[in-house]
Amino acid sequence: MAIRPSVPEIITVNSEALQTQIRDLLPSQNGFGSELQATNVITPIIDLTATAEGSGLPVSLQQAMSYGSQTSFSVNNTTTVVANSPGFYRIQGTLTTRTTGGGIQNSIQIDDGLAAKVIWGISLEGLSGTTLEHVVSFDLVVFLTPGDSLQCQSGSSRDRFVGSVRQVATGDGTLVNPNGFPL
Repeated sequence: MAIRPSVPEIITVNSEALQTQIRDLLPSQNGFGSELQATNVITPIIDLTATAEGSGLPVSLQQAMSYGSQTSFSVNNTTTVVANSPGFYRIQGTLTTRTTGGGIQNSIQIDDGLAAKVIWGISLEGLSGTTLEHVVSFDLVVFLTPGDSLQCQSGSSRDRFVGSVRQVATGDGTLVNPNGFPL
């Protein structure tokens, strides 16, 4: 039996979705050929996605809070808007609550001007004569469309949200790096 060397196969991939993704991630490749091709050859991959998207930072660093990028908030016994421009936001902090009988409800919500939808919340029921204290942390990434507002709703004078919010990407997905980066 004769041993033949492997011959790589190259096939055309007809997918407008894949071609659109390549054009979006690699704008410098626009105009270079009209067809994607696939091969059965094992090829080492270097992930250039972050650079192609315009950010040389990993997500965990790109979403970092910085002095000039974040807005602090403290919400007690009211509902407060913490962000209201279209885009992606990271909101993090703590909710401190104390129940002394009766129920309390606290939430982070998105309001479109007509109704609010809870995206994070806590509801606690206390026993009469019993005081329960809780500290709960949160760290969320949310998306706001035009007309939306991100709100923290504190249910009573015994409940307080304390935290920070920062835009991490615009409405079209363009990443917003921490203020001052790069040095």
